[in-house]
Amino acid sequence: MNKKILIIDDDFDMCALLSRFLNKKGYETEVAHNGAKGLAKFNEFHFDIVLCDYRLGDKDGKDVLMKIKEAKPKTIVIIITGYSDIKTAVDVIKMGAFDYITKPLIPDEVINVIEKAVANPGNETPAPAARPAPATQKKRIYELSLNNEYLIGQDGETAKIYRQIEIVAPTNYSVILYGESGTGKEVIAKTIHEASNRKGRPFVAMDCGTLSKELSGSELFGHVKGAFTGAVTDKEGHFEMANGGTLFLDEVSNLPKDVQASLLRVIQERKYKRVGGTKEMDVDVRIIVASNENLQEAYQRGKFREDLYHRFNEFSINLPALRDRKGDIPLFAQFFLDRTNAELQKNIEGYDEDVEEMFLNYSWPGNLREFRNVVRRAVLLTQEGKINSKVLPWEITQSLILHEVHTNGNESLQSIPTNAQHKDVDLKDAAAKAEYETIMSVLKEVNFNKTKAAEILKIDRKTLYNKIKIYESL
Repeated sequence: MNKKILIIDDDFDMCALLSRFLNKKGYETEVAHNGAKGLAKFNEFHFDIVLCDYRLGDKDGKDVLMKIKEAKPKTIVIIITGYSDIKTAVDVIKMGAFDYITKPLIPDEVINVIEKAVANPGNETPAPAARPAPATQKKRIYELSLNNEYLIGQDGETAKIYRQIEIVAPTNYSVILYGESGTGKEVIAKTIHEASNRKGRPFVAMDCGTLSKELSGSELFGHVKGAFTGAVTDKEGHFEMANGGTLFLDEVSNLPKDVQASLLRVIQERKYKRVGGTKEMDVDVRIIVASNENLQEAYQRGKFREDLYHRFNEFSINLPALRDRKGDIPLFAQFFLDRTNAELQKNIEGYDEDVEEMFLNYSWPGNLREFRNVVRRAVLLTQEGKINSKVLPWEITQSLILHEVHTNGNESLQSIPTNAQHKDVDLKDAAAKAEYETIMSVLKEVNFNKTKAAEILKIDRKTLYNKIKIYESL
């Protein structure tokens, strides 16, 4: 007889997806969208397992857990939780929950936990002593992709992206990924590939922004010997390398117009010729493209072919900047720290509290790429213990002051470390303070782009750097 599972969650989409997934795995499911309805169904029917979100509209997951355990102590209860609730989830386990699963839900993890619960002798909840040691629990702060290569964010905005991935991945739709530089567009493209029917086949990435007009066609379609000066041998292109799999074209709007025309023909006919060649070759690839500018606006300006845009635009995903998904910042901080510790064979324990606050307040103009580099540099410069603010770049250490100025107004200017704090303030100090505030204000407006800041301030970049160093030492 199939096991019956009750899903209690106020997210309608997640309930529907989870229910369909578990049905395919041979489980019978019922759904309730708040705690009261969930308890009513539980009391009316028999369920072997309850999957319950910790944060419900009308009740906490622990309240639902207590009611279930009072009624039927041997029922397996698994808590669904976000990153910020993990400590609470551990406490709930002590109250009788079998385990917890963090959002966004990964199908393999859900099944693994359920199967482990079903296999547990007598379906009894394990005693708290049987829980993993703290060191093991620490690793569960974040979830990794199926190939254990990338972190899966858990912020609300990130969860929306993974829902879209789950929908589009099994299809052969072309996908456009929009996002600022460093937001992880190639990671999302690989995630789509790994979740598709093309998994295990080639994933080939091409950065269209780094190629000259002369080389673009050769890189995409390959060339034959003698096709142009320097073509001393035959060469296969990215389409040929990706055949049967997925081709990811980053910054696709930078492709020359004639190459765009050739690309359109390949997509339409699924055939291509190498540059300088006469033989037509069949190709079967799924195309995912990325751009940090809107391709619709690009074709309206005449920069991009409209027909090619419509070929690509079967599905699009917008990747938010890191500053708009602050819930993921603590996860990425730990993820990058763990990876860098392994890379450098170090054992840096974590971050000082003020560093964590700086990370949350900083605007991260370079997004995840910048974040990763900041952590790698900090780990390299830290000998032992925790990372402190002394090993962080200047623009990050000043982010907390900027946040206080923005939040509290001029009252917080007293916290700025300048000579203007001295009791005997003279005109020179006042001028220095005003200059400091002006520089900080402009830097914030341009997301700490020092070249732009220097232009606005009408000083050269070297002068700006010198002034920053002076204020840093005050």
